Amino acid sequence: MNQTATLQASKSTIFFNKVKTFFSKPHNVILVLMGIVLTVTTVAPIIAIVEDTFKIHPGTIDAHLTGQAAGYTVVNYIDLFTSRLAKTNLWTPLLNTVLLAVGTCVVSILFGGVFAFLITRTNLAWRKYLSSIFIFPYIMPQWTLAVVWQNLFNSNAVTGTSNGLLAATLGVNMPLWWCQGLFPSLVVLGLHYAPFAYILIGGIFRNMDANLEEAATILDTPKWKIMRKVTLPMVKPAILSTILLVFGSSMGSYPVPHYLGLTTLSTKYVSMNSKYTGEASILAIIMMFFGVAIMLLNQLSLTSRKSYTTVTGKSGQISKINLGRAGKYIIALALVVVTFFTSIFPIVSFAFETFLPNPGDYSFLYTGDASNLTTKWWVTDENVSENGMYGQKGILHNETIWRAFKGTIWVSVCCALIAGTIGTLIGYAVSKNRRSKWANYVNSVAFLPYLMPSIAVGVAFFILFSNQYVNLFNTYTLLIITGTIKYIPFASRSSLNSMLQLSGEIEEAAIIQDIPWIKRMTRIIIPIQKSSIISGYLLPFMTCLRELSLFMLLCTQGFILSTTLDYFDEMGLYAFSSGINLILIVTILVCNTLVNKVTGASLDKGIGG
Repeated sequence: MNQTATLQASKSTIFFNKVKTFFSKPHNVILVLMGIVLTVTTVAPIIAIVEDTFKIHPGTIDAHLTGQAAGYTVVNYIDLFTSRLAKTNLWTPLLNTVLLAVGTCVVSILFGGVFAFLITRTNLAWRKYLSSIFIFPYIMPQWTLAVVWQNLFNSNAVTGTSNGLLAATLGVNMPLWWCQGLFPSLVVLGLHYAPFAYILIGGIFRNMDANLEEAATILDTPKWKIMRKVTLPMVKPAILSTILLVFGSSMGSYPVPHYLGLTTLSTKYVSMNSKYTGEASILAIIMMFFGVAIMLLNQLSLTSRKSYTTVTGKSGQISKINLGRAGKYIIALALVVVTFFTSIFPIVSFAFETFLPNPGDYSFLYTGDASNLTTKWWVTDENVSENGMYGQKGILHNETIWRAFKGTIWVSVCCALIAGTIGTLIGYAVSKNRRSKWANYVNSVAFLPYLMPSIAVGVAFFILFSNQYVNLFNTYTLLIITGTIKYIPFASRSSLNSMLQLSGEIEEAAIIQDIPWIKRMTRIIIPIQKSSIISGYLLPFMTCLRELSLFMLLCTQGFILSTTLDYFDEMGLYAFSSGINLILIVTILVCNTLVNKVTGASLDKGIGG
């Protein structure tokens, strides 16, 4: 009896010693804490939104169809999939969303990939300038190019709106399919996400071993065959990564389809949410499903992928294609014109819009009369009853706009600090336990919110935190929580990649000298990987500044600039929304430039910038 008790005591002692040893390592503590926190913050909103699809909402279609004011039902699913409105509410938006996502991937990969090839593998002129300017569309708010597209191509004869620049100056009326719908939406989103493809594909092109292509050239292989059989297979991993990033992001895009008149799952969700609440939640679940599916497909491609060794150490010389004495300037000039309209013209356009008496109407250019240009949208302080002001003070004196600006900066800074810190800790802990299943789980759960469409994540947190038990609607707390969860992937991936480069011996030397963990992190690890860790803080900050899809359901106007811009658009004060666009773009570009100067970090650094 005593022997059995002793045996049990020794087993429990061994168990407690193992637990004590496990938790004595800081990275294990971080993994356990982050695993619990991320599971709750990622899984709980998904459970809440799934529950919402079965819930009966008073005053909505499910309450009407069931004749009940509370409880649960499957009528939302039945009505959405089988009613006479199924095509309008589900199938058409779903088809448009998939076509938009696929089309955006194609445009971004073709445009970004060709640009990356020209910058890295040819003797193209003005490469440094082109590389720097090419990333502007991604830095700027997503809806920027959509508004510019309207300002360029809309016409009274076709779209029933004011004449845009082309109609006003040349009298050219573009067809409706060019002005609104699927085509302009996928082109605009493709241009917005092309920098993804440029950065990922350009990195591979730049480091590719020249011997691989030279061997094919020696065997007298035609150039087109070398491109198809050698070059393109080597950039396949970058293309798959681009698809992973772009597909999920474009699926949940709200601003671009909204401005360009395309009905997608995200725009249909917004229009259905008040009267078809449960059915709208099903649309959000469908968007989430696509995000998870694309992640699983990427995992399958990783496990079955062949070897893609492109850096061998045998050749450091990259063979550059000669475009010819004239060709390198002609192609560069064409790219300068294209990047002007995607990067510089939007800033000029928004600034110009704020001086037009009727924003969006360029008719005065046709008549040559510029005397009607006005500064009232900026400086009106007293006479707010002036024609078209709708009781609003000018942008420089408008309390709503500047309160929203402060709110945007506050939310962005908080999201960046929290998401950046959590992401850095996750990257550190996962790199220390990279073979652990728990570490892989934490890493996957941390990345999952990025693959979910922004509007679906916003919906999930709206449902979870806007109820009778926990009501955080219209608070900065809710915006910061949602933004942090959504942007942790930026920081965690940036941190993980940098931490994996560090040898374990660096920290072990400090452990031998009995240096505490906090000191090891702040004095050794963080300083060594400063630039990557700073990027983990910067990306959430930059993205949060221009976010609309994620936050639009979580707060009202006047809280942050993006929702305030949407409010002024609904009011018809397009000069105000153009002014807010201009403020956002200038703020983002100034912050980006300051960071580049202070830290040397740049999105295109190492490719051609």
